[in-house]
Amino acid sequence: MNSISEHIKLILSVIPEKPGCYQYFDDKGTIIYVGKAKNLKRRVSSYFNKEHNSNKTRVLVKQIRDIKYIVVNTEEDALLLENNLIKRYRPRYNVLLKDDKTYPSIVIKNEYFPRIFQTRNIVRDGSQYYGPYPSVYTAKIMLQLIKELYPIRTCKYPLTPESIKAGKYKNCLEYHIKRCKAPCEGLQTQEEYLQNISEIKEILRGNISIVSKHLYEQMQALASEFRFEEAQKIKEKYEAVENYRAKSTVVTPILHNIDVFSIIKDETSAYINYLYIGNGAIVQAYTFEFKKKLDETEEDLLALGIIEMRERFKNHAREIIVPFNIDMQLENVTFTVPQRGDKKKLLELSIMNAKQYKIDKLKKAEKLNPEQRSTRLLKEVQETFHLPKLPMHIECFDNSNIQGSDAVAACVVFKKAKPSKKDYRKYNIKSVVGPDDYASMKEVVRRRYERLMKEEAPLPDLIITDGGKGQMEVVREVVADELHLDIPIIGSAKDSRHRTSELLYGFPPEPIGIPINSPMFKFFTRIQDEVHRFAITFHKEKRSKHQTASELDTIKGIGEKTKEKLLQQFKSVKRIKETSLEELAAHIGEAKAKILTDALKQQQ
Repeated sequence: MNSISEHIKLILSVIPEKPGCYQYFDDKGTIIYVGKAKNLKRRVSSYFNKEHNSNKTRVLVKQIRDIKYIVVNTEEDALLLENNLIKRYRPRYNVLLKDDKTYPSIVIKNEYFPRIFQTRNIVRDGSQYYGPYPSVYTAKIMLQLIKELYPIRTCKYPLTPESIKAGKYKNCLEYHIKRCKAPCEGLQTQEEYLQNISEIKEILRGNISIVSKHLYEQMQALASEFRFEEAQKIKEKYEAVENYRAKSTVVTPILHNIDVFSIIKDETSAYINYLYIGNGAIVQAYTFEFKKKLDETEEDLLALGIIEMRERFKNHAREIIVPFNIDMQLENVTFTVPQRGDKKKLLELSIMNAKQYKIDKLKKAEKLNPEQRSTRLLKEVQETFHLPKLPMHIECFDNSNIQGSDAVAACVVFKKAKPSKKDYRKYNIKSVVGPDDYASMKEVVRRRYERLMKEEAPLPDLIITDGGKGQMEVVREVVADELHLDIPIIGSAKDSRHRTSELLYGFPPEPIGIPINSPMFKFFTRIQDEVHRFAITFHKEKRSKHQTASELDTIKGIGEKTKEKLLQQFKSVKRIKETSLEELAAHIGEAKAKILTDALKQQQ
């Protein structure tokens, strides 16, 4: 049970904060629940990080052994996808609608004067379907907008040129309230009617720019002729179209029995996503990984993936959407590389799922093996700076002094991208008098690498100087010119707040363009913050010792233990001076107390 729990925790740690559907599996690999979410991470995590009042929910959570999910573009897409998955798999813990109704669509009937209405039934008679919409309310809003903009007939008369000419039909109330122009009596031409239908199709596809432009030109023309009342009516339509931003949630239901495949790859693997589309909606989704053995092409890998998925799921779609042309022939199958439209949307959705799968897999691997993340980061450093090998061993130097007093330096060591504190070193500057950072850096670097060479200890793969071009040059003079070592050197330029602003490399040094928010830049900043912290801490320690040594350590008869006891009790030399002889004697004895007070008075 513990291993299963850890498996769930790992999935929860990498699940994306995107809309989509999630599926819960039991120990037999059966889907027991399908749900939708605006934010997958928040929704799925809520099942495991709080106490549930419902007994059924508690039972469900206890049975979950695996979680899979599909990311989509919008919350409405997730709603439609959930509906299809529930119908397909009928999970035990999902509520199933007994009438098994589908989501509503809007149809433009294949008729002489096409009608437009809401429907749940897809009839393949040449009519065009838009949607499906996530609710009846959304579809009704769409139809209401269309009726406000265009006078479209609502009657069910089987209009034909012959029946209209014969005068079989009479206009109705819709004509008198100006919602229809009575094509049934020949009062509206088919050409004008179909022009309206053409604009309605653009609205339903979400392409409102063409309609908007047409209405705007019509409004301007009427205004230029001083027909302001008519122009005002067109303006109202124009504003309604401009405010309309709804788009189809998945794709048109006329797209049926279609496979969609996409592929992304890296140096070692290829990730292939497969979607099966039925009646315009996703009814199956699966992503898998191919480990590359040889230098296989994307075409070869995708072809293998297509065969594998069609065999595994026993699907025999007549059309396969792919991201590029592929040299492959299947009986009664057409390959399509879409450039625009609904098929392009499906391909983009497939690519998004393939990318998400790769990201999640990488995050899982890094959590199970943290060194993998470090290796990837160091590989990025190597490629960016064109280093001869992976910088597994990095050393960074910094100086610290105040007006030349108590000058010190520090060296921090990072191995496998992590601090190796046992290898940190502190240095008292010996050969330099006054505040000379360049000379101090030379001394420290020389001492460091002369010793490593003498001891035959491992040398670093990369040196970082906590300073700009000048510091880089003095380090190079020691490392390359004096010691004849071939070690790459990186410098860090600081801003007015002593924060790393850019990285320098090469001779002469040049700024290397690395985004400030990138993991690599943050890694270098972390190293520089660490060496600065270490150097400052050492400098403070030395200053503190220097201040106490000048007054207590020179007093004969007051040893190290007595001094430590006094400082521990009174915290500072100032307070010791202010303390009475009797109180000092209570802590260190009368004889030492008298020696101490006499010596301090003499110093004053």
